[in-house]
Amino acid sequence: MLEREIVEIRSSSDVVMVRQKVRSLAVELKFSLVDQTKIVTAASELARNTVDYGKGGTVTLEVLNVGTRKGLRLTFEDNGPGIPDIDLALKDGYTTGSGLGLGLSGAKRLMHEFEIASELGKGTRVTITRWR
Repeated sequence: MLEREIVEIRSSSDVVMVRQKVRSLAVELKFSLVDQTKIVTAASELARNTVDYGKGGTVTLEVLNVGTRKGLRLTFEDNGPGIPDIDLALKDGYTTGSGLGLGLSGAKRLMHEFEIASELGKGTRVTITRWR
């Protein structure tokens, strides 16, 4: 099983590929079907944001083994314009595009751990983790 992989996200087809890779890893790690769905949904939202708002970037997929715990950590990074107000961006319904405004806040709710860092003009990094 892979321990760490970096995947480019530049287009809609890359978003689909990220979903497939994440689902495959979640299955290999023996996450429940519900947890698989949560992880894939969060990954899909963040990959889409990477393309739509970050002008493309990468996701780093990491399998975590901490004692008896297994987990999956995904780190999405872009060099886009950054997020001016992270607190506002995390509010349900807030969007700067045509979506529902549930991407960031939804991803946060679906995962056990969520970290976001953004700098205007330099980009955004979002790290999400789900434990089994």
